[in-house]
Amino acid sequence: MGSEMCIRDSFNALYQGIPMGGYTKMVENILEGIEVRLNTDYLEHKEELDALADKIVYTGPIDAYFNYKLGTLEYRSVRFENETLDKPNFQGNAAVNYTDRETPWTRIIEHKWFEFGKDENGNDLPKTIISREYSSEWKPGDEPYYPVNDEKNGKLYEEYKKLADAEDKVIFGGRLGEYKYYDMDATIASVLDKCESIFG
Repeated sequence: MGSEMCIRDSFNALYQGIPMGGYTKMVENILEGIEVRLNTDYLEHKEELDALADKIVYTGPIDAYFNYKLGTLEYRSVRFENETLDKPNFQGNAAVNYTDRETPWTRIIEHKWFEFGKDENGNDLPKTIISREYSSEWKPGDEPYYPVNDEKNGKLYEEYKKLADAEDKVIFGGRLGEYKYYDMDATIASVLDKCESIFG
């Protein structure tokens, strides 16, 4: 691998790991016994869904929750190109970041390595699926991925946060609900801290 690539394993966390069975299995276990509605826009069905619970966890864009009444926060977005390859290994790593100018994508994800490249019986997988991730400018209507960390957006978020703090029934969380970049470990820590502070 050349100097133009950065193996994801090289970031500065002392410990790194993926839940046994992967994040999908972890979320399936968390949601076991809970009704899950897919392809349902919370904001379009807010009144109906709010009636179902004493507390709502909202992880969508905080400005969208308030119908953009203070203005629109800015986000960065990404798009993915997925490819199935007829070989057992493409890069031998879950994620490789590309930082050179010549490469049009920012990262290639080889999904099988999030679960050690084996099926549930421990057998090698004969094919692999990769996703090339491309940065893209965000505009309203696009999928927001990352908040824009600058003074203008920070000030606007603080105004939205005041509105959010006045919502007794709603817990705002995640990258979009808190307008903050989170790695997965920090996301999980934040959820545990919020649960502890709210529910004891």
